[in-house]
Amino acid sequence: MAKQAVLLLAHGTPETIEQIPEYLSNVTGGRPLSHEVVEEIQRRYSLIGHSPLTEITQAQGRLIQSELAAAGEPAPVYVAMRNWQPYIADVLRQMRADGVEAAAVICLAPQNSRTSVGLYRRAVESGDLRIDFTEAWAQHPLLIEAFAERLRPAWTKLSAEAGAPVPVLFTAHSVPCRTIQASENQAADPYAEEAKRTAALVAASVPGIPQWYFAFQSQGASGGPWIGPTVESTLEALAASGVRTLMLQPIGFLCDHVEILYDVDILFREFAAKLNLRLERPESLNASATLARAIADLAQQGLARLKAYP
Repeated sequence: MAKQAVLLLAHGTPETIEQIPEYLSNVTGGRPLSHEVVEEIQRRYSLIGHSPLTEITQAQGRLIQSELAAAGEPAPVYVAMRNWQPYIADVLRQMRADGVEAAAVICLAPQNSRTSVGLYRRAVESGDLRIDFTEAWAQHPLLIEAFAERLRPAWTKLSAEAGAPVPVLFTAHSVPCRTIQASENQAADPYAEEAKRTAALVAASVPGIPQWYFAFQSQGASGGPWIGPTVESTLEALAASGVRTLMLQPIGFLCDHVEILYDVDILFREFAAKLNLRLERPESLNASATLARAIADLAQQGLARLKAYP
């Protein structure tokens, strides 16, 4: 039987501020960004000190490997990044050197989009491994429960401090409008609807939430209009309606990185404070055991499909 493995794919992040120009070039496919944009990204990284995305993803990989072993489906778990080290191409070569012939591939972006999951798929298909690629898992019950596990205690605590149940704002990363619109050659991208569906399922798993909202965060500085509504415009509307305390949970991200540690913890919190609005968030999933079980389940399904069609 062919040696099988699991491959986890994530965005990647530089280790140092000096690496950011090269990293951004990878993100844009070599399209140049203005000096001002590069400097702004460097400033954001300097304020959070370091983006832990790579370390957290590797920790997730170890948890998933343990879950697979405990389930009687032992398989090595590899981690690869699209825009930084360890690069996908390098990890694919290492897998082949290790004798791996087939892999269950899971992108750590649960909601499917051509601008994210589609790019990861093309990158991994350039190798010579036989793969089973999980397209999307936005509604996986264990993913929903992992988010709900983080939200429940944080929301309960904040509601108690506010003296009444507080509303929740769910967010996911924005993408350029042009990349998800339908055309004569392709259907509309499912990303926005999948993100909102994840949010709805999480909200339904936390009884007592009086009202929940959804916004797209971290719009880019180029490429034309990006999908909304933005977090900023949503905060303005909520403040104008009388909301004074709000819980924000990003459901498009699985771990801490710059879009959480800067965009949410610094930028949005300061923006909300100017509106006399208290903004808090739950802990990110990070090394959640429930998240590890969700991904291990996806991996087992992928490995089973590979075995069924050798």
